[in-house]
Parts: sequence; C-alpha cells; structure tokens
Amino acid sequence: MSNDSKNPDPDEMRPHYDFSNAVQGKYADRFAQGTNLVRIQADVAKEFPDSQSVNEALRSLLKSRKDESGRESA
Repeated sequence: MSNDSKNPDPDEMRPHYDFSNAVQGKYADRFAQGTNLVRIQADVAKEFPDSQSVNEALRSLLKSRKDESGRESA
C-alpha cells in the first residue's frame, strides 16, 4: 500500500462519494430563512472582534435613536 492511500489529499473527492442523486440548493431557502449575514468593511471589523460586539453596538445605536426622538423608531 502506498503512502498516498493512507493520507489522501483533503481537496480531492474520494471515490466512494456518490452525488449522482444530489440536488443543488435543496436546503438553500431553509438556510436563508434563519440567517442574516451582513458583510462589513475591514476597518469596521477591526473594532468588533465578534458578532456579539456588533449586536451590542447596533442595539446601543437603536436605543439612542429611541431616546432622542422620545419614541420608538422602526
């Protein structure tokens, strides 16, 4: 047995995978319903290490908008 068969290239498809009955995008709509991805610029991303800090900042902004107007904003 060659050394290559023990350590297959992770970027290569293995022969036992069978996608002959696969449907492209089968779960795409379901995934999109529970996901809201937003891409931010690199300079902004440097200030926010994770999604929790982004959410806290946005909630703070929304709260300040509510406080300034004296009512809730949509």
